[in-house]
Amino acid sequence: MAMIRALQLLADRQVELTQRDAPPAPGPNEVQLRVRAIGLNHIDVWGFRGMAFAKRLYPLTVGAEASADVVAIGPNVTNVSPGDKVVPYSALTCGTCPACLKGRDNLCKNVGGVRGFHIDGFAQDITNHPARLLIRIPEGVSMQDAACVAVAYGTVEHMLFDNAKLEPGETILVHAGGSGIGSIAIRIAKSIGCTVITTVGSAEKAEKARALGADHVINYREDRFEGVVRKLTKKRGVDVVFEHTGADTWNGSLLSMKRGGRLVTCGATSGPTASLNLMQLFQQQYRIIGSFGAPMSALARALDRIASGVHPVIDTVYRLQDFRAGVARLESRDVFGKLIIEL
Repeated sequence: MAMIRALQLLADRQVELTQRDAPPAPGPNEVQLRVRAIGLNHIDVWGFRGMAFAKRLYPLTVGAEASADVVAIGPNVTNVSPGDKVVPYSALTCGTCPACLKGRDNLCKNVGGVRGFHIDGFAQDITNHPARLLIRIPEGVSMQDAACVAVAYGTVEHMLFDNAKLEPGETILVHAGGSGIGSIAIRIAKSIGCTVITTVGSAEKAEKARALGADHVINYREDRFEGVVRKLTKKRGVDVVFEHTGADTWNGSLLSMKRGGRLVTCGATSGPTASLNLMQLFQQQYRIIGSFGAPMSALARALDRIASGVHPVIDTVYRLQDFRAGVARLESRDVFGKLIIEL
């Protein structure tokens, strides 16, 4: 049997480049994909450490975010053809529950696992995938850019528009503007005419955030961001807070909001527990929205937005055999934008 390369988790914190059997021909309603690139995310690092929130079997091929070519299709597949370029949706949703039927795939009640965390992921040369869980890549979108969509860009698209309902002309506070999703949020918000305030942790990242178009950049290691935000907005506060850092910024984020403002959050990298002043919540009429992943519709919109010229920020592209350097960069947080591994 033919062999392919795969990046596999052999035990918690033990990731190795291995050889494994190539998959069989695609079955009914399946396609076979040649993976071209995968995106690295902080959730991947958490997964390597065993924080996958579910039992799994080793070895496990990693990689939840990818771009790929369709190389073969199984019986009954009509939505894609060999040669198409696609982004695979990493959660194996059922497609039949009320949430799926309403297009809210990320709320599926019967998910069969997330690829790269609970079941084998995309960090392998060839893999099979359900045909219905594919989004075509528009003309003009590179495979590197497309490899940022399934987790990072799609998450931002869903947070800003499905949840926070961001509108042109509003003011938004984007935390961790140098992160993969933070940098994307800056670019998207600026592209629709918003005023963007962002936080970063170094002078170097501040310079890069300004180059992306951020109107105001706050080094949180030097200033209390909430105080600067109140001053910049003449004590009014921002319309939207793009929150994903968690406990360290939570209370400051609430103090940065205008009356009736919206806070959307998708992460808790600095800790999952924070206090909440209920009087502040209802008197200021805040709206606090949790956001996890993205539906397929948001991924399709993300690809269209990239095609229109709003690209993700890519820090570095690594070869598959150099993956350890990418993981080390993520763990050190010495990154501005996304890290990509090309297969």
